[in-house]
Amino acid sequence: MKINPEYRTKEALLTLYNKPLLELVFEAATIHRKFHNPNEVQMSSLLSIKTGGCPEDCGYCPQAARYQTDIDTHKLMNVDMVIEQAKNAKANGSSRLCMGAAWREVRDNRDFDKVVEMVQAVNNLDMEVCCTLGMLSEDQAKRLKNAGLFAYNHNLDSSKEFYGDVISTREYDDRLNTIDNARKAGLTVCSGGIIGMGEAVEDRVGLLLSYMEMETPPESIPINSLVAVEGTPLEEQKPIEQWEMIRMVATSRIAFPESVIRLSAGRTKMNMEAQALCFMAGASSIFAGDKLLTTPNPEYNEDMEMFRILGLTPKLAFQDGDKPVSNPDPINEKKKAEALAREKELMEAKKEAEGFEPRKIVTVK
Repeated sequence: MKINPEYRTKEALLTLYNKPLLELVFEAATIHRKFHNPNEVQMSSLLSIKTGGCPEDCGYCPQAARYQTDIDTHKLMNVDMVIEQAKNAKANGSSRLCMGAAWREVRDNRDFDKVVEMVQAVNNLDMEVCCTLGMLSEDQAKRLKNAGLFAYNHNLDSSKEFYGDVISTREYDDRLNTIDNARKAGLTVCSGGIIGMGEAVEDRVGLLLSYMEMETPPESIPINSLVAVEGTPLEEQKPIEQWEMIRMVATSRIAFPESVIRLSAGRTKMNMEAQALCFMAGASSIFAGDKLLTTPNPEYNEDMEMFRILGLTPKLAFQDGDKPVSNPDPINEKKKAEALAREKELMEAKKEAEGFEPRKIVTVK
């Protein structure tokens, strides 16, 4: 059951969201145990492979070039560095790596060629690979799928009605189109939202309603609470209460029984008891590591201690789908062949030049 048929309307979702908290958590826990192993939580790592300089105006994002924030910007990482980071994440218990680049959209250039190589390399480490790179075409999505990408992340952030209050440089339909392109390529979809941006409860359930209206809802739904960063338009936004995250997790779990609900940004503001209630209410994934792209996150050791106390086990990779096959990339293979041909020509030219003595020119005075 991908969608719970009882909650296909905004009114039904609102009634669900506003249930007494313990009753809501109990209902969510019952559904969670029917479709998932309640003792397993996947540890995922989020790596910023290209940080800062984004031309968009997302009001929550410190990577927007137009805002004055203190993030350390860097160009696209090289493939070897990504492999090293992935190995470290896996050694610390992560079975999924999500690579994020601060782009508005994917462009068919050398940077995208490198991302394709990164996907192939991380998939070959037996980790689930997820990417969040901005808008992309169906052909680009197919190229990522061919490389071994497991999932594409593209959040809707909030309801269609509230979206324009936070972002003006990308339309809601643009996000829906990107999700559709990922679907057409055969990728699984990771898409969720952020609460605590000043939206109403109606906007929170409006986000879920957008997924209800899809032919296939996201396989993964990350729930984030706003991390207000100095220098962004939402820097003065007050943190939400922990209970609001628990309600959102529980409502999402009940509405989408088979989806993986991912407890994402904002965990530093939650104590262990609140996180435990989120796990009981249906969250079966966390992001581990000291950063989520550019914002703080609990460290690995803290999370492993929490798992020990709560009796949780890190979930292995590919429990929710087969491992993708990494096929040779036609574009990269062609470019490599052309580079080898040029190198061969250069070596042959150098060989021919050995022992060559230029003709002496006698000038008449």
